Amino acid sequence: MSGVFASDLLAGKVAFVMGGTRGMNLAIATAYAAHGARVAVLSRNPERCEEAAAGIREATGSEAIGIACDARDYEQVESAVAKTADTLGELDLVVAGQAGNFYAPVTGMSAKGFRTVVDIDLTGTFNTFKAGFSRANRPSSMLAITAPEAVQALHFQAHVCAAKAGVNQLIRVCAQEWGPEGVRVNGISPGPIEGSWGMSNVASPNAQIVEMIRRAIPLKRWGVEKDIADAALFLASPAASYITGTILEVDGGVTIASPEMPRFNSLDDLENDPRVRRLPKSETR
Repeated sequence: MSGVFASDLLAGKVAFVMGGTRGMNLAIATAYAAHGARVAVLSRNPERCEEAAAGIREATGSEAIGIACDARDYEQVESAVAKTADTLGELDLVVAGQAGNFYAPVTGMSAKGFRTVVDIDLTGTFNTFKAGFSRANRPSSMLAITAPEAVQALHFQAHVCAAKAGVNQLIRVCAQEWGPEGVRVNGISPGPIEGSWGMSNVASPNAQIVEMIRRAIPLKRWGVEKDIADAALFLASPAASYITGTILEVDGGVTIASPEMPRFNSLDDLENDPRVRRLPKSETR
């Protein structure tokens, strides 16, 4: 429980959390459950889904189910939404938190790799929102996890920058279209979150660069999963009842940071960096 919000803040609510089996999305699902919601967590891995749901039940005492689902497949998402509504009740809180990423320059990225990330992040958010809307109560709240890359170009992240920019605009259009029906749609843009998948798999293996990034953050610290979960609780709460179409930047100020952020002139600068993917030269044209 967060300690900031009333323990019964979400009593009687039903939450559907895509990508909710690990990291900040699991933290969101657990926070929702700790504040009274019945929760469904979803990912492609059935074992991970059941493990996450069991963990939520044990930690919070709230009802939680896990459903294996590929966010890229609308029929799977629609089926998962129906199962959630039939088991727990019509949806009040929908979270599109699924994400994919790897580190590669445009010339080292296959068309399939680019499309995969766009399908997971952007198409997956569309599928989750559209299917969720069909079984959502009025009023209700929808939330997508976006990223600073939606507004800040970042080397070796063309796929993520494109996908998250699309997510931001999708949030705004859905908020426009569904506002009259009482459905609020917002986004959270997390900064560097300590221990997250993104930090572990994308952050530089160079300790000096990592420290340079930390120093560039105005609040001078990494975020933690609780920061994101608390923001999600706020956006789900009556305190946010007049907020829609907003991207809440929970990033320690990284989006406005100026600075010291590392820049690279060519791939030669990162020749030995294990993050960087390259295609064979025959495939780069």
